[in-house]
Amino acid sequence: MTNIDGWRSLPAAQQPDWPDTLDAALDRLSSALPLVTPGECELLKQRLAEVSQGRAFLLQGGDCAETFADTTTESVQGKFRTLLQMALVMTFGASIPVIKMGRMAGQFAKPRSSSTETQDGVTLPAYRGDAVNGFGFTEAERAPDPERLIRMHAAAAATVNMLRAESLGGGADLRQAHSWNRDFVASSPVGVRYEALADRIDHSLDFMDACGVDPAALHTTEFFVSHEGLLLDYEDALVRRAPDTGNLYATSAHLLWIGERTRQLDGAHVEFFSRLANPVAVKLGPNVEPDEMLRLMDRLDPDREPGRLTFVARMGVGLVSDRLPVLVEKAAAEGAVASWVCDPMHGNTFQAPSGIKTRSFDDIAEEVTRFFEVHRSIGTHPGGIHLEFTGDNVTECIGGGSDLGFEDLRRSYTSTCDPRLNRTQSLDLAFQVAELMAAQRESFRADAWR
Repeated sequence: MTNIDGWRSLPAAQQPDWPDTLDAALDRLSSALPLVTPGECELLKQRLAEVSQGRAFLLQGGDCAETFADTTTESVQGKFRTLLQMALVMTFGASIPVIKMGRMAGQFAKPRSSSTETQDGVTLPAYRGDAVNGFGFTEAERAPDPERLIRMHAAAAATVNMLRAESLGGGADLRQAHSWNRDFVASSPVGVRYEALADRIDHSLDFMDACGVDPAALHTTEFFVSHEGLLLDYEDALVRRAPDTGNLYATSAHLLWIGERTRQLDGAHVEFFSRLANPVAVKLGPNVEPDEMLRLMDRLDPDREPGRLTFVARMGVGLVSDRLPVLVEKAAAEGAVASWVCDPMHGNTFQAPSGIKTRSFDDIAEEVTRFFEVHRSIGTHPGGIHLEFTGDNVTECIGGGSDLGFEDLRRSYTSTCDPRLNRTQSLDLAFQVAELMAAQRESFRADAWR
């Protein structure tokens, strides 16, 4: 059974070698409840249209790869509240609405550069995320298991339910801003800075109370979920048709993205995504050609619909200033209404002297700065940032407000895939991005005045 025609006849990169029991699991998923609704996806499309026009900013972040073991109240709350803190810093610092989107409730699968892994002379299938197989290096753990797709849906549903409860049930109330993740940041310089900002917000709320103003937006927030639409069998099984329009929606997330390794123009992912009514995104690395980007734009957003398409640039700090301008200029010349978002994580990964994979906070922050500079020079809008972070006090990226060094990495390195920013580093970056956003806003005002 398939919900979207055409893609199964095309080459699909990065798909597991599933056993024959896959069809039975997909049958169960095809009758499972959707995780998001078409109305929510359309609302996000409206918000992203504002991003593409420079009237809002997208903050997207979460784990590199979610795990079933970490689908807990504490883990979900930690990421949610860290993202809320970051959004609050940006909104207050730049006076621009911030759209909040988690890399959550579906980021259980990861592409791999090799389909196998060898340890001590033993070769087994690579770990592709909890949605596919286990992290332990045994034959049983590494065998792809379709039952994990069922577990993925259950874990994603639990996460979405928790996020809805937090965002609508008081967990996002601005009166609680002082308490969001206070335990990890209160003793650091960035924590002190955040506390000062929260005090200013409290004074503003007191003033509004005295004036008899109490907008509902102060107590709840919109929150969206996203993940890489990597496992096409899973995504297809959760496609549903909207009864009022007949449009097809992936109901596993509000937004799905196509990764750097799966954006082949003649491939199954592009074909599948082209049939969805959801907002979609595409990762663009430093080797993408402008003509390839334009053809992706034509395939995925032929009607130039505001909010439909987001380009996520993942260039690396050393290449973003050289490779990004031509892409942005070409897209603008072709009438693109796409949002441009910076992923400063994936182009800046390297090995520490110990062999551990890490990233430098300084490289991450500098790529974001150069991303803003590119848009400033062209006169276009920097639409957002796409980060890998956690709500835990991990030690996976060096530098930042926590001033981690190579010797600290082994202290609390828990990622099963790529290194993530911890809470303090995430908040540190938020303050820097807020300053860039404010400067960009003032620059556009000055240009308009001239």
